[in-house]
Amino acid sequence: MINKKWLVSGLVSIALTSSLFGAKVTALKTAIAEEGFQMYIVAEILKKMGHEVEVTNDVEYGIAFKTIANNAKSNDVYFMAAHWDPLQNTMIEGAGGEEKLARFSNFISNCAQGYVIDKKTADKYNIKYINDLNKPEIAKLFDIDGNGKADLTGCSAGWGCEKVIEHQLDAYKLRDNIDHRQGSYSALIADTIAQYKSGKPILYYTWTPYWVSGKLVPGKDVVFLQVTHSANPNTASTKLPNGADYGFNINHQRIVANASINTKNKDIAKLFDIVKLSVNDVSGQNMLMANGQNKEKDIKRHVQSWLKTNSTKVDAWIKEAKAAK
Repeated sequence: MINKKWLVSGLVSIALTSSLFGAKVTALKTAIAEEGFQMYIVAEILKKMGHEVEVTNDVEYGIAFKTIANNAKSNDVYFMAAHWDPLQNTMIEGAGGEEKLARFSNFISNCAQGYVIDKKTADKYNIKYINDLNKPEIAKLFDIDGNGKADLTGCSAGWGCEKVIEHQLDAYKLRDNIDHRQGSYSALIADTIAQYKSGKPILYYTWTPYWVSGKLVPGKDVVFLQVTHSANPNTASTKLPNGADYGFNINHQRIVANASINTKNKDIAKLFDIVKLSVNDVSGQNMLMANGQNKEKDIKRHVQSWLKTNSTKVDAWIKEAKAAK
């Protein structure tokens, strides 16, 4: 017969061991290199809390959401630190919604996105709206391949923003005047910047935080175009409180994890809800990457520098998170 005293003692021992060594955590690193900084910050804080963290190779958003959803009931933790809300909300719903995925408070707030052209061309031809490219003579200004249509450096497939752009090309009747160039965004935007440096007009989609706005500064080198009216598949209106409308929502990046985290790993769930990162800090780190500090060891060094600078804040997050357990 099983000795009940031994069994109880064993279960207590297992519980204490689990508490001592923490949870097993898998951090899903996105395929956008510039989002590694924010992921590693969270991963390092989790390690400071005593958890074991494994980082995946680069994965696309869709695969990340499905992986997290497939582990909805796991005792372990699976998370991604770069869920764009509301841009990727349909991906969340498609992966199983809140029954399988837990989303937390804003991690990085006020991330803008939209269409951009060089300021020189905007001023010369009085271009203020993406809708202005309905005019063939305006669209031709941004023609790179000689087919008479504007070449838009657009959004990579699978990110979510490409669906908005494709929707708007039809909604604003721009399909005949704009070619949506897709592929490796980093390669395409490098080509776009080269076009700008050679004095040619440029048209591209971008977002913040990202290093591009440090190379091509809005208001100085380039300008964001507005839209004449909202036409976004994710929301009824994209108009800002000041009346401006750039066609895209202001997004917030949130941490998303498997649903069981709320009952099985409450300390980690608490951390995910309270940790915050400034959009300016991310942009600054992304600029370091653009200037050549883009290797994995560089990014990890940037993370350690940020953790040291923000140690008081980090210690407070850890204390509050541990208290939740």
